[in-house]
Amino acid sequence: MNDFTRTRRGALLVAHCAGMLDLVSLPVWMGALIGWYRFDPQQAGLLASLFLAGQVASSVLLAPKFMHVPLRAAAATGFAVAALSFFGVSLSTSYPVMALLHFTGGLGAGCALSVTHGLIGRSANPHRLFAAAGFALALFGILMLGGGSRLVATHGGAALFALFAAVMLVALVAAAIGFPRVDDTTHRHGASQARLPRQVWFGMVGMGLLALAQAAMFSFVERIGADRGYGSTAVTGVLVAAGIVNLLPAPLAGWLQHRLRAETVVVAGPLLHAAIAFAVTHTSSFPVYAALVSTLIAVAVFTHTFLFGLLARHDASGRAVAATPAMLMIGAAIGPLLGGSAVKLMGYPALGIIVACTGVLSALVFTGARERRLASALAQQVD
Repeated sequence: MNDFTRTRRGALLVAHCAGMLDLVSLPVWMGALIGWYRFDPQQAGLLASLFLAGQVASSVLLAPKFMHVPLRAAAATGFAVAALSFFGVSLSTSYPVMALLHFTGGLGAGCALSVTHGLIGRSANPHRLFAAAGFALALFGILMLGGGSRLVATHGGAALFALFAAVMLVALVAAAIGFPRVDDTTHRHGASQARLPRQVWFGMVGMGLLALAQAAMFSFVERIGADRGYGSTAVTGVLVAAGIVNLLPAPLAGWLQHRLRAETVVVAGPLLHAAIAFAVTHTSSFPVYAALVSTLIAVAVFTHTFLFGLLARHDASGRAVAATPAMLMIGAAIGPLLGGSAVKLMGYPALGIIVACTGVLSALVFTGARERRLASALAQQVD
């Protein structure tokens, strides 16, 4: 593993925030496409899905070859493609052109983010560095949601995509100048040549299921509050509170790294998330709704941080964590569709049941990624 300098770690945090731009900016992104460009919700949703699909495709293709690509150049190139794509979107009003540019931008961002996560996984303490990245992303999300909304209101939707392009440009500079260089011998040989243990695959699938549950649920928490008559001001206050609470789980997970067993957290986390989702969709009490929604994201982030550290610890090549964008974005892409279908056909209680079942399934899959089983699988490979 590599003990990166503070500057190198800072560059990885900048790249993490830029690569996860879609997850923290999606509400204002959709608002600009619908309110400014006058696309209907389906058209706007498709554009976002195309960006997510590009990220998934890029991550799936790059992650298995992570140890064989020039990492700094791959990240810089990916951010350059994303920056040019967003700049092109800011200049266009043609839906087909914007669709192509969204997909292309997703390809670039996914490539850069896979490299970023792979390098975090090869740091001296992946758990703590990923926790720091989660805290940085929470701060970045607050700035993007607040600043992005004001920018669209003042200068229009094109300005938002120009801002996205600027974010990718900053990440390009950070990657080109500040990205760490891993030890070539360790990077290209040894553990990087071994097949991933089956238990590591369990952990990756479990992460994808948790991301699916989170996306399906969080996509509708605002609508649940509005349809139950809590009022737009109260619901907005809950979402703001959720953003503030989301600043806590990543640093807390970093602090608790050696105080909690990772294999216990990755099983308990999805179960707690399932219970919260079920309760949100079945309560009629605003205080209960507010408290639960405020902690929904935090539970997922806390669990994800421990899982990232667990996978990185048992896959020295960095390939498993390099596929993190694919795991997250598949869930982010499918979740809203799954949740919307459940609500349309059977209502919010059905959404809670489906999300809870997905969370339980995630916990069951995570049991295959327990540390002792991973260690046993690795020992068998060595033998």
